[in-house]
Amino acid sequence: MEPLHFNSREQRRKIRGITVLSVFVLLIIIMFAISMNTGYIRLSPLDVIRTLVGVGTERQEVILFDFRLPRIVISVLVGVGLGVSGCILQSLSRNGLADPGILGINAGAGLMVVLFVAFFSTNAKAPVLFLPFLALVGAGLSAALVYTLAYKRNEGLSPTRLVLSGVAVTAGISAAMIVLTLKLDPQNYQFVTVWLVGRIWGANWTFVLALLPWLLLLLPYVFYKAKVLDVLNLGEQIATGLGTAVEKERLGLLVASVALAGSCVAVGGGIGFVGLIGPHLARRLVGPQHEFLLPASALIGGFLLIAADTLARWIMQPYEIPTGIVVAVIGAPYFLYLLAKSQT
Repeated sequence: MEPLHFNSREQRRKIRGITVLSVFVLLIIIMFAISMNTGYIRLSPLDVIRTLVGVGTERQEVILFDFRLPRIVISVLVGVGLGVSGCILQSLSRNGLADPGILGINAGAGLMVVLFVAFFSTNAKAPVLFLPFLALVGAGLSAALVYTLAYKRNEGLSPTRLVLSGVAVTAGISAAMIVLTLKLDPQNYQFVTVWLVGRIWGANWTFVLALLPWLLLLLPYVFYKAKVLDVLNLGEQIATGLGTAVEKERLGLLVASVALAGSCVAVGGGIGFVGLIGPHLARRLVGPQHEFLLPASALIGGFLLIAADTLARWIMQPYEIPTGIVVAVIGAPYFLYLLAKSQT
């Protein structure tokens, strides 16, 4: 009877996971359609359909294909990348408060972006394609520093030290970025200021092409390692006893997480909390098994960011609110709630 009961429970878990994933795919499609119709210059649903099939006006084609669609695609891709990155960090550290923004990874990537802006034009095509790589370097150095500060040989990786070290490193890097921005010309200063609060600034297809290869390379690797994450989540001793090369697997997944966060921050701006909220909601909906937790985190992150970006463009027309502020309005109270809950 026990095997039958186990199979029945496993089947229910899979049905629940598939249902949740299907619902969020549908929600992203719906929000995608709404976002194409949202903006200062309104396009009706019929106008959008006519433009997509190639019978719209030249003005409608410019609005949809050159401005709205690349921004919408980037919003989804950045949300997916940050959601998966946060899921990996929470699993590796076994800390529900772990997030690329809180752990200083976003700040490290941002520092490289500020350096990039200081020396190159933000409209230069060739440097833009290298921007995710530069952000990866900054994110990697920041993550290595946080990991070094939080790790102790006898105690291992402390979740509390991890968060505190991340906050301290973020504060230090943010101070360095402020000093650098003071040396920028007015145009680049304005760009960096808006970028730091989290604005989808790369609203053209060049930025999509800069980000997409990283996701296509890293996401299959992370999804392939879902079972490994399940084992690592059991604890270092148990994982070692089961024959897992803990340090090797942890390092590979950490590099993947940093690369995802760094490349997304490079084109999406300093957007926080997506990597915190996405995995938390996913864990509540599909459970802790990474077979469904990883794709659910990706889809929830994508939906959250495209919804936030749509609201940012609609709520105060003709003005636009940076997307990061909309996400922060949701994420900051949620983070405080989790922090209070973790102390009880």
